[in-house]
Amino acid sequence: MFSGFISTSHAGRKLALRGYLLSLFVLGLALTLYPSKANAQIVGDLQANIPFQFHVGNTKLPAGEYTIRMLEDSDLTLMEISSTDGSAATLFQVEETEANATPTKSELIFNKYGDQYFLAQLFDQGEPSGSQVPESRYEKRVSQQATQTQAKEHVPTYRRTQQGK
Repeated sequence: MFSGFISTSHAGRKLALRGYLLSLFVLGLALTLYPSKANAQIVGDLQANIPFQFHVGNTKLPAGEYTIRMLEDSDLTLMEISSTDGSAATLFQVEETEANATPTKSELIFNKYGDQYFLAQLFDQGEPSGSQVPESRYEKRVSQQATQTQAKEHVPTYRRTQQGK
């Protein structure tokens, strides 16, 4: 009687272990085969002539010609914006966002509050997925204090090899 209980108990554990291993295998297979959405990436350097002083995160940058590039990182999606004369630069984190319609041109989109501009989004021509800059605490404060309605300012970008197109 006691030996019958042991063999039944052992068989039950063996069956439970098989079920557990099968579940792990099916989960692994599902994760491998399930198509994951690719992150939006700006491939190559973009250039932009930004005609106004602006903020990116907590950094204030002067008007001028800038280069924008995506940096690879395992945990974060980072971008760098630097003036072409080397006088100003900053790194900033971006998140994936979707355009309402596929952009017909590459552009930077700024939130405007009064006379202050904040880099908000980046889109590459023909790509419905783009990058969004999370609002900084300073931008949130400015947007809450703004007496004028928020506006969007669009600045075209071009590939470094296109020389000003």
